Amino acid sequence: MSFKKMSAGTIIVLSFLTVILVGTVLLYLPFSCTNGAELSLLDAFYISASAVCVTGLSPVAIGATFNAFGETILALLIQIGGMGITVISVLLFMALGKKIDLKNYNVIKATLNFNSGKGVLSFVKAVFITTICFELIGTAVNFVVFIKDYPFLRALGISAFHAISSFNNAGFDIFLYNDSLAFYKDNILLNVNTCFLIISGGLGFLVIHEMISKKLKWKRYSLHAKVVISTTLFLLIIATVIIKLNENISWHGAFFTSVTLRTAGFYTYSIQNFSLTTKLAMCAFMLIGASPGSTGGGIKTTTFFVMLTGIRDIGRNKQGQAFHYGISRDAFQKASVINILSMTLIIAATYLLICFNPALSLMEALFEATSSFGTVGLSLNVTPILSPMSKIVSIVTMFIGRLGPLTIASLGFKKKNDNVMFPEGNIPIG
Repeated sequence: MSFKKMSAGTIIVLSFLTVILVGTVLLYLPFSCTNGAELSLLDAFYISASAVCVTGLSPVAIGATFNAFGETILALLIQIGGMGITVISVLLFMALGKKIDLKNYNVIKATLNFNSGKGVLSFVKAVFITTICFELIGTAVNFVVFIKDYPFLRALGISAFHAISSFNNAGFDIFLYNDSLAFYKDNILLNVNTCFLIISGGLGFLVIHEMISKKLKWKRYSLHAKVVISTTLFLLIIATVIIKLNENISWHGAFFTSVTLRTAGFYTYSIQNFSLTTKLAMCAFMLIGASPGSTGGGIKTTTFFVMLTGIRDIGRNKQGQAFHYGISRDAFQKASVINILSMTLIIAATYLLICFNPALSLMEALFEATSSFGTVGLSLNVTPILSPMSKIVSIVTMFIGRLGPLTIASLGFKKKNDNVMFPEGNIPIG
């Protein structure tokens, strides 16, 4: 099949796979690794997929495995994964000279979570500028912290990498001790800056642009922006309280953990030591993930919001509504399908992980599967001991979680121009 005959969704998926494969080759080459470091081809593939899917899971210690060149490649893969799913898809259409018809516009709009086919190039430009500005600010603040512990160039490199990884909700770190931000758990400046970048990237470019253009005036925000902001705040507060009540950690440590569940993957306290109830709650928050059009994964905050309001209003036999707007039944149906597909995928991935790694407990497998799908990057120290087949399962789960289960599912079905109407049947429900 030629490129011109491919659908927009197929081209986007293939471009994503291409970046992962190119990243695999670059990371696997000897000049990307430190002297004496060993990296298998499968592990290079895993890390590349994790970076492009902005997940953060890794079977090896990044800081001890890759040199400056390898870390730069990894940062580029994270950048492409974070903003490239919008930017590269549009640029690829332009480069191929492919005419974007109404059908392909609909696919691109769904991928970009864009309301209109007009202004796509302007939106792409805004995404690029927004990303660079946030990451430069994040790098400057990080540098104030890291210059105290590292030489100038290394401090600058770590600062930039951490800013890119934070804003894109990737969760990778390049510290030699491979303990995320545990060493800096009491550094308020670094914690606040990291949280700021994670939340900003997780809100989505449309919401960020709206907040800036409408000068933080709540009444002027669209329904989408109000849902994203209110749901994000709700999830952050609830998760913080749950974690603090169950674990003996500081309030800012609980808040940081709550923020990182928005698909970031950093941690300041070892989650292996958390109680079973906290780990289970964390799985639920990781499943929800970030927001549409953001750098994060999961079913998205809007899907979660529509599900809750839909269940509430269907129970009362009323039209769905929020913030003085009506919510259609179609939105609830789509949210329900996404939720069912996502939970089915996580259950299947959990089952396969246990099959291929019988030593894993149910919680370890469930946590790993949910983290992969939500592109979170947190792990109960399971990733390094996964079998080759388990790594493949994790890669597939990350890939579907980043692109969205509906996007992947739609590739297997061709739309038929069938005008036949059938009478509705009656099936008892409940």
